Amino acid sequence: MTTPIPPETPTQLVLITGMSGSGKSVALTALEDVGFYCVDNLPPELLESFIELEQNQRADKVAIAMDVRSASSLPGLPRRLARLQNDPDRPVNLTTVFLDATTETLVRRFSETRRLHPLSLKMANDQHRALVDAIEHERELLAELREQALVIDTSLIRPMRLRSQVKDMLGATQAPLTLVFESFAFKRGVPMDADFVFDVRMLPNPHYEAELKLLSGLDLPVADYLAAQPEVVQMEQQLTDFLHHWMPQMLRDHRSYVTVAIGCTGGQHRSVYLVERLAQAFRAEWSTRIRHRELDNWPRTSP
Repeated sequence: MTTPIPPETPTQLVLITGMSGSGKSVALTALEDVGFYCVDNLPPELLESFIELEQNQRADKVAIAMDVRSASSLPGLPRRLARLQNDPDRPVNLTTVFLDATTETLVRRFSETRRLHPLSLKMANDQHRALVDAIEHERELLAELREQALVIDTSLIRPMRLRSQVKDMLGATQAPLTLVFESFAFKRGVPMDADFVFDVRMLPNPHYEAELKLLSGLDLPVADYLAAQPEVVQMEQQLTDFLHHWMPQMLRDHRSYVTVAIGCTGGQHRSVYLVERLAQAFRAEWSTRIRHRELDNWPRTSP
């Protein structure tokens, strides 16, 4: 039996996992569009053999989707991934992406498509309760994988935006640590993928200024207004100091992706402005990404 020859460069391996109904097929399609060889629902026990086969074919970009359809094999998957990362005969750069969504969102999606959840108990008396129980059981089964992954909350984003985020994120993971700054509206819920959440609703609100109401934090008049407010300047400095202090520790803890979510009432002015300012402040030191959750669905009326 011949010894396999390690590839000259590690294979870029992306594992797509997460909650059923959260958009894994959308993410996998996005990776296929940028040149990944994609496999859906690969049984975990075949992972190492499959990677060896693809490396013998000199495949340099591989994406695999795994979820609770292979429930019996999931408990051993984190150990398999660890072995794969430490195997000199099969060098890989592994990125695990976990797609999540609120239970309410998942229930709605399954109800709209009339599809059964993979773990559905098929209880005749209460289909809704059976679906909720299946979703919560799925969260328990995937909890360990989620802790080790880059998490994307798909509750409030459209498929086109999800495809863009997946592609953008994979470019970011080549850096030692990537900071994602995300603005959001508290009235639509806190992002599930946030590592830090900051509330800036106590700051002066441009919404109550007639000439600024229809603009966003991306517009110069709003930025000028907020920059002139002492409370905003103080908040920006305190957030900057906090992150400068803790980011090195996050890196030492082997984190590669940290999401900082900043929320205001509508996710239009104050949070957007501060996200832009913080990304600018940290861009020279860390790889940074920006998301404006509410502006993705916001019809702009500004010039």
